[in-house]
Amino acid sequence: MFTIKTIFLLTLICPSQTSQSLWDLANENKELLRISTLFTAQNVRAYLSSDEGIDDAIDWCKKTGVTHVFIETYRGRYTAERKVLRHAKSRFTAAGFDVSGCVTTTKIGKISTNWKEISCYTNKGTQDELQKIFEYTASIFDEIMIDDFLFTDCECDECKRARGDRTWADYRCELMTKVNRDRILKAARAVNPDVKIIIKYPQWYDNFHNRGYEVLLQTADFDKIWVGTETRDYDNARWGRKVQYEAYYIMRWLGEIGGPKTGGGWFDPYGTTENTYVEQARQTVLADAREMLLFCYGSLLRENGPANVKKLRKEIPGLFKLAELVRNKFIKGVHAPKPPNSDADGEMYVFDFVGMLGLPLIPTDKINPDAKAAFFAVHALKDPLFSDKLDKMLNAKKPVLITDGLAKKLKGVNLKDENLKVLKVDGNPHNLLKLTRDELKSIRDKLLAPFGIRFDAPNKVALYLIGDNCLVVENFNDELIDVSLEFSKPVKAYKKLVLPVDGNVELSCTAKKINFAKITPRTLIAIEYSLQSPGKP
Repeated sequence: MFTIKTIFLLTLICPSQTSQSLWDLANENKELLRISTLFTAQNVRAYLSSDEGIDDAIDWCKKTGVTHVFIETYRGRYTAERKVLRHAKSRFTAAGFDVSGCVTTTKIGKISTNWKEISCYTNKGTQDELQKIFEYTASIFDEIMIDDFLFTDCECDECKRARGDRTWADYRCELMTKVNRDRILKAARAVNPDVKIIIKYPQWYDNFHNRGYEVLLQTADFDKIWVGTETRDYDNARWGRKVQYEAYYIMRWLGEIGGPKTGGGWFDPYGTTENTYVEQARQTVLADAREMLLFCYGSLLRENGPANVKKLRKEIPGLFKLAELVRNKFIKGVHAPKPPNSDADGEMYVFDFVGMLGLPLIPTDKINPDAKAAFFAVHALKDPLFSDKLDKMLNAKKPVLITDGLAKKLKGVNLKDENLKVLKVDGNPHNLLKLTRDELKSIRDKLLAPFGIRFDAPNKVALYLIGDNCLVVENFNDELIDVSLEFSKPVKAYKKLVLPVDGNVELSCTAKKINFAKITPRTLIAIEYSLQSPGKP
């Protein structure tokens, strides 16, 4: 039987000989972290309609450490054939895989007046067709994932009449909650009382409520939730403008809401290089996801998919180790709440960018004035008691960072309070990536003081404080960097993990400081540390 350590060494020494070993390793560790993939309805038709195609798919999955497959019944007006679905399910099950179903709710019934992939769910015909799709799927599978198109942006006359005097956000949330309950959950369970249904949320959390995702009600209704952790290349013309930390923030934020219902994170190869592809995986695992889904089989066979998968395969042993380091541990850092259904008002996804500044955030859906330090954006105004909670923190001399957008909306708050610092966003969080190392120093020093640490690093370096004695630093830059962490007591540190396997960092301790010298580009390092009593050798 192979151990994580054995496989990790094999990967370093002889990566070309790890295919079967990776399958063994994945099965040994699937309770810790499962790896899954999806066959879209079109993939089912193209790749799973013959035994030869299924053989190839099984081989690919085993070489990639995939132990769980989702087989889709419907996507974009195409429904896969029952006979093909049942045969594929049987073959994968016999080969030792866990098998679930999936539905992508695109182009069902009446099409939205806006995005043409999306449907008008006010329309009864759309609802009837949706119900039939889930009844069909529940007759084949005991678990069904719903890809992240279960929303609406329609503004047709039928929707306008039904909306009345409500806001579009309120109407769509009420509409989709009812449609989910009546046309998906109730209908599927009538066909298969044992069926479990998963709602997968997109990565665009600041717009959920505007399109009908009511995360509190829907999380309560569905059996499980999954999270879109796609971030891709920041500079990509089509898919860009997302930063890597977003995957971590949303996975932790929805994990806080979902609790034990929270499953895994789902990412894809679109608009990525090998580096940004595996960074999606690292952020998903760092955020304590139980599973990561590689979307999708067909896309990973073409264009940049094979190169991405090759790099991921080399990292999988390390990702299991990373999962082991973070599993079920509390995180320390700066309280960073986004109340559900809160509006960004010019500060879209600002939390993701603040995380890129080297502030270890604690994503949460509730504002807790007992936190040691906090970051607040305009989203905080969703909480009617926010002003009182902010006053409580400032009166307790706790460091608080707020955006300039929030500062403009606050009344009766002394913005010159020595414990309050205003972050200049100027309505564009992307500006934060331009902050210099010196400009970041004063922000970090204030916010991290309650934790007895100082962090010195350039921009686009993230810090994660895991449990009492573990921390992770990840360099998202394309050049070598030096980083240091200074503690209030003498410290000893031990390197636990470096990703990628050919990444490098020179780790040393000098009295109260941990030095990370020459961290290679796009590299993650995890360490364990212990604080020493003064005078202790």
